[in-house]
This record gives sequence, structure tokens and C-alpha cells, in this order.
Amino acid sequence: MLSIDPASLSEKENYKFLIGSIIPRPIAFVTTMSTDGILNGAPFSYFNIVSSNPPMISLSIQRAQGRQKDTARNIIETKEFVVHIVDDHNVEKVNKTAASLPPEQSEIELAKLTPVNSVKVSVPGVKEAKIRMECRLEHSLELGGSDSSGCDLIIGKIVQFHIDESIYEKGRIDPMGLAAVSRLAGNYYAKIGEIFEIERPK
Repeated sequence: MLSIDPASLSEKENYKFLIGSIIPRPIAFVTTMSTDGILNGAPFSYFNIVSSNPPMISLSIQRAQGRQKDTARNIIETKEFVVHIVDDHNVEKVNKTAASLPPEQSEIELAKLTPVNSVKVSVPGVKEAKIRMECRLEHSLELGGSDSSGCDLIIGKIVQFHIDESIYEKGRIDPMGLAAVSRLAGNYYAKIGEIFEIERPK
């Protein structure tokens, strides 16, 4: 068994260990609106549930050379965003939105995704997702010191769910119907494979 101090590694080496170890990771496709009215879209795999009461999710958005990404800046400035679950039907289009574009260009247009109006926030979602969640910013934290590029940790409160009726039954979501995909390391993704059940101890 290798035993390695992360302080002895470069950021890239730590990154490779993390994304190779913590798998599979759910992918959030996040839409935001700039203060200039540009609809931005980007995927993030540092994403998970924070709480169910109230319903909250987290996004960690890594900075590049200390520079805040458009998504983090837009969320912090407008306090609103929409999170979509990435599935095997929309992953190719979502992947196109990972391209580095200037803030005045829309990744939604580039990927030919279809904007749809939200109910409780001003940021549109996209039609191609089977699940989307309208969110308001609950909290943001800037993490990482001056010796690292750092990240913006975003906590969002879900104020509206949108769920495709074909995958919904009696309050539950069909995991096979959702067909969510997850991130591995490098250019690799994973689909849901065999599903098994283990009863929780009483």
C-alpha cells in the first residue's frame, strides 16, 4: 500500500488521485445568467446532496490560476441557477459546453440546447434534461489559500423540481429510466450498470 502526503504533490497530481479514486461522480449541468443577460451553461462533477430538509445541493467550482469561473461569478452575483442531471441522451451536447468560451458567448447556443423558462428563478433551464432543479444561492465560500488556485463552494437551495413524467411513479424516480451518467477520470464516463439491494440494519 502506497502512503503519500498530498502536501508533497503538485495540484495536478492531487487532482489525478482524487478523480481516479472518488468515482463515479454525479454530473451537474448548471445554467446561470450573467448580469449582461448571457445564458451560460457548464458541467461540474464536484456535485452532491447537502440536505433534504430543506433540499440543498453543493457545487465546488475550481478556479483557474485564481480566476473565478463564469458559473461561480454569475451565481454569486445573481443568486440564482438551475442544475440539470446529465444522462446518456444529453451527455454529448453537455460535453460541448465544457469548451472555454469568453463570457459574452453562450455555451447553450454552441451546444444547440433548448432554453426553457423557469418557474421561480429568472435563469432558464434546458429542455434536454429529464430532471432539472431551480436553485437559489444559500451560501458561497471561497476556499484555498494564496498558495493555491482555490475554488468556490456553492450551496444552493432547491426551490422547484422539474421531473420527466416517464421516469416518475408514486414519488420515486426510476434510475434506469433516468439513465444518469457519471464522471470517472480523464475522458471516461460511466452508465448505470447492475443494480443490487442490501437491507440496512435495524
